[in-house]
Amino acid sequence: MARVVVDVMLKPEILDPQGQAIARKLPQLGFEGVAAVRQGKRFELELDGPADEAALEEVRKIAETMLANPVIETFEIHAL
Repeated sequence: MARVVVDVMLKPEILDPQGQAIARKLPQLGFEGVAAVRQGKRFELELDGPADEAALEEVRKIAETMLANPVIETFEIHAL
């Protein structure tokens, strides 16, 4: 059994109002030195078998189809 993580982030050219709101609030909470924040999503998929090339390709298809919007988001896949 293997676990695969899919990290989904907005593309750099897409505005991130939630990340901007967090960045504005941090100094008010006493946190200094953070120039910018980008908000994203993390999905953990538990596979029945090993995280081989075929399984990772299947996860890539899942990410493209359901987990990420390829118009405004990018994703990265990591086997744990």
